[in-house]
Amino acid sequence: MQLLTIGRLAEHAGVTVKAVRHYHARGLLPEPERDGSGYRRYDAGHAIQLVKIKTLADAGVPLARVKELLAASPAEFVAAIAEIDRDLSRQAAKIRRSRERIAQLRDGDRLFVTPEVFAYLRRLRALGVSDRTVRLERDLWVLLHAVSPGSADGWVTDKLDALDDPEFQAIYLAYDAAFDLPPDDPGLPALAARARRWYATRSGTPESTGDVDPAITQLAAASAAASSPAWSRLAELARSAG
Repeated sequence: MQLLTIGRLAEHAGVTVKAVRHYHARGLLPEPERDGSGYRRYDAGHAIQLVKIKTLADAGVPLARVKELLAASPAEFVAAIAEIDRDLSRQAAKIRRSRERIAQLRDGDRLFVTPEVFAYLRRLRALGVSDRTVRLERDLWVLLHAVSPGSADGWVTDKLDALDDPEFQAIYLAYDAAFDLPPDDPGLPALAARARRWYATRSGTPESTGDVDPAITQLAAASAAASSPAWSRLAELARSAG
């Protein structure tokens, strides 16, 4: 019988020498004794076994189960393959969901917020609000939705409605432009007063705001104010006016 070196065996089976050695280490392929020259020589049985291993591995069978399948009866083989197929289907579904989430990254904000908040952020960008302020808004919505989704849903509905008002748009853009102003800028009191007048005209309050932890709203407000001394000053003016 003509015997094969490990290199010729790998070549005939369509695998690498490294793969053959790996199958030896996993106990899937018997390792022959060395000949007088110190080389391992493989026979037809090794070649057949190696082709079977490669066929199962290429089909997606985990190597941990290859040895089991090679020794299984026909009925056991069919049952095991059915189980592996179910596992692969679950993995495929998980990969599909992951790919959908990865695709959402192309839209940036969409991955982290609800569709309603995403629509609100898109409208801010279309209005000309800076990316910096939009990112700050997004992060606050992420926090609010995590701790009180019902309240956040009510607030974003109210915000979307407010964006239909040209005066609110103008005030928002003015706040955005004020980000880099010094806290003693003489225009800040007038801007705070303008915002107070607008809010005074709003009838009612946003839906579902009663269940949110006040500490969270304070944390969100503090986070926004800390980003800009001018915004912090605007917040102080609002509080001092009641």
